[in-house]
Parts: sequence; structure tokens; C-alpha cells
Amino acid sequence: MTLPASQTDNGAAPIIVVADLRKRYGDIQAVDGVSFSVGKGEVFALLGPNGSGKTTTVEIVEGMRTADSGTATVAGIDVGKNARAVKQIIGVQLQSSAFFEHLRLSELLMMLGSIYGIRVDPEPLLDAVELLDRKASSFRTLSGGQKQRFAIAASLVNDPAVIFLDEPTTGLDPQARRHMWELALRWKAEGRTVMLTTHYMEEAEELCDRVAVMDQGRIIALDSPAALIDDLIGRGFQRTQQVRSATLEDVFLDLTGRSLREM
Repeated sequence: MTLPASQTDNGAAPIIVVADLRKRYGDIQAVDGVSFSVGKGEVFALLGPNGSGKTTTVEIVEGMRTADSGTATVAGIDVGKNARAVKQIIGVQLQSSAFFEHLRLSELLMMLGSIYGIRVDPEPLLDAVELLDRKASSFRTLSGGQKQRFAIAASLVNDPAVIFLDEPTTGLDPQARRHMWELALRWKAEGRTVMLTTHYMEEAEELCDRVAVMDQGRIIALDSPAALIDDLIGRGFQRTQQVRSATLEDVFLDLTGRSLREM
């Protein structure tokens, strides 16, 4: 079952509305008539193989790329006409982020706040991603996982209504990954909207109210994870291997604990 693009699972009014979005790079139609909406307080994912068009779609919604045609609005603001206003109310965590490597983490967050014209207390932001004890450390001294978590803290500087996460748990160990899941659910409870891309299907199933599956620039399915799974089973799908009630990741977390660890 696929819901209409204008319908949201949680009954909330859409805060993101994308209509007939198209983007071409030479002979490649990267985005081909994509339409969907995301409700306020919803966790929504774009899923798809590499080259499916999901990253280009998200970057257009964020105001980082310009669509050839179609529209995208965030909180009623047309991204194509006023990308600057949209960027004031969203937070963006990129898979690869560049920061001034020799600045302290607290200094970086205060500097980012100054870009938005606001004063920032870095401690709550760092505490949210469990980096408070590294506030005086320079960015270059962080591990890969710590840099990923700092990028998430940086995305919260302007207290955004919508948070975009690009494969937020890539390269994280199981503890940090579960911590990221808890953060996303906390933002949802606060009424924020989270839009993410991920290659981890269990992550999407755990976090998302709805997912849109993209392939060759088009959305080929859009519904809740449970509804999409039920639809597949209803069409006669059966696993060739029995699913156990626990996974190796569950074993790992049981043996090592769920708290974050630092070197």
C-alpha cells in the first residue's frame, strides 16, 4: 500500500512538501518527478541504492541545489525562491563535514551561532552527543565517530524545526549508533521533524514513521515500514533463513554494554 504524497502517518500538517521535483545532469535524469510530504514531528527516510536520486532530492529540499522544475517548501517557505530563509530553520548533518580543525569544539559551536546571529551555549549541545568532556579539545583530535557526533551537535546550533541527517550512523560503533537512534526519537518527542537517508534498513525500520524508496530518480514505494513489510508478505514472500529473536549486534551490546566509550 502506498499513501498519497500529501498524507502523513501522524495526522500532522505537512512541514515539508515536495511536488514534481526534477533534476538532470547531462544525460542523467537524477530526480524524475518526485512528490512527497513530511508531517511536523515525523521521522521520514529516503531509501535507495547509490545513484537513486535520494541525495540530490534532499539537497534540493535543503536549498543546497536548484531544481530544474517542481517545487519544495519547508514550513511554507519556497526553497527555490528563498533558500536563505529555509536554512535559518533547518539543521543539516552531512556525512562528510569540514570544520576548522584547530579550534576547540566549544569555539566552533559559538562561531556557528554567530553565523546565525545568536549566542550559543555549547555545553548542552555537546552533552546531547556525549562530547561535553571534550569541549576544550580541538576538532582534529577527535576520532571518526566523535567527529560524526560533533557534526550532529553542530546541526542543532540554530534550534532547528527540521533536522536533515545524511547516513548519520555510518562508521559508528553499535553503542554510538543506538545513541544516535535515541537522539532522533528525542527530537521527534520534542516536535521536531527528522528527515534522513540511510543504507541500514533496520535503522529505518526502528526510527521511521514512513519511508520512501527511490530508484532511478523516482519514488517507487512510500508507506510505513510495517505496511511495506506486510505488503511484501501478502505477495507471498518468505525468507529462506529463519529469523532469530536476537542478532549479533544484540550479543555485542549485551556483552560490552550500551554506554558510549572513548579512547
